[in-house]
Amino acid sequence: MKGTWSAARILALSGIVMMIVGGVGFIVVMVLNAFVLDEFDAYGEVPIPGSGQVQLPAGQVQISFHTAVTGSPSSGFPLPALRLRIDPPDGAADPVLTENHGATTTINSDTHARIWTAQVFTPGAYRIRTDGQVNGYINPRLAFGRDSDYDYLHWVFVAVFGFGLLDMIMSLFFRKRMARQGTVDTVAAVLPPDPYTPSDQGVRLEQLKTLAALRDSGALTQQEFESEKRRILKG
Repeated sequence: MKGTWSAARILALSGIVMMIVGGVGFIVVMVLNAFVLDEFDAYGEVPIPGSGQVQLPAGQVQISFHTAVTGSPSSGFPLPALRLRIDPPDGAADPVLTENHGATTTINSDTHARIWTAQVFTPGAYRIRTDGQVNGYINPRLAFGRDSDYDYLHWVFVAVFGFGLLDMIMSLFFRKRMARQGTVDTVAAVLPPDPYTPSDQGVRLEQLKTLAALRDSGALTQQEFESEKRRILKG
């Protein structure tokens, strides 16, 4: 039982540590991805309204509205109505543009929010044309980039937190199991012996009484009685 209690304590301790590491790590990675490792403008930017050329790789490209702000914008930062045209290089297919709004991120009065995702089939220099109702925005532009290379790390810390939670559940299970076992042992220790369970001596006594009754009734001879008696007493 002592070993089981030790295992329960180890599980509880490891669970607490993993839950702390998972929770803190998740928050740190999310903050780093949002403010330090963000690659929202990795491929370049084009002013609004305006035009420009951006070198895009094959694959998924994130397109964000990027502007400077005064003060700290609220969570309901208004996005303007925008128009975008992407002309591919000669011989390349048009990118597939999908509306895909993301969260607004603000760092030192600099704000960006994802608006579109473009699926680019052929790498090359793409001609970008932008327009929109951007009066009142400071230096508005469209940024072309990608997700952080470390975006997967938050799932790692989610898994660590989950394993810690599982350890805590297993620890509680072992503790309850051992508590129930301890209660059963305690009850067994304080209860008197079962009076209805005959001892070995009581069994032999009953057998001798039965033999005597058989002898008295004439079912057994004295010699048979003595023989059976010796066998019973020898056990």
